[in-house]
Amino acid sequence: SACRVETPRVTLAQSHAIGAITVLELVIIFSYISLSLALLLAFIRMVKGPSLPDRVVALELIASIVIGLFGLNAIDTGVSAYLNIAIVLALTAFLVAIGFARFIQVRGACDN
Repeated sequence: SACRVETPRVTLAQSHAIGAITVLELVIIFSYISLSLALLLAFIRMVKGPSLPDRVVALELIASIVIGLFGLNAIDTGVSAYLNIAIVLALTAFLVAIGFARFIQVRGACDN
């Protein structure tokens, strides 16, 4: 049988105590910043409009970004419950998108 040599594992708290930061931590921090900026820009688009379909698309984008934030948080913390929340949010956002599309379709038919 092969003999395995265990390498000492450094926990996240220990790595911060010695001042080291991993590439994964850098990517997670960059991802949080990028998704937060995208969320802010999507919110601005939702508020400014100019039309209802633009606002609906911005709202869908916000839902997608929030789903990404939940997924990123699951990777960051190691808590898989965030993935369940992301799945439920994705399914709910899909149904909301269908409802808004139907509303816009009916409203457009009434305007003519």
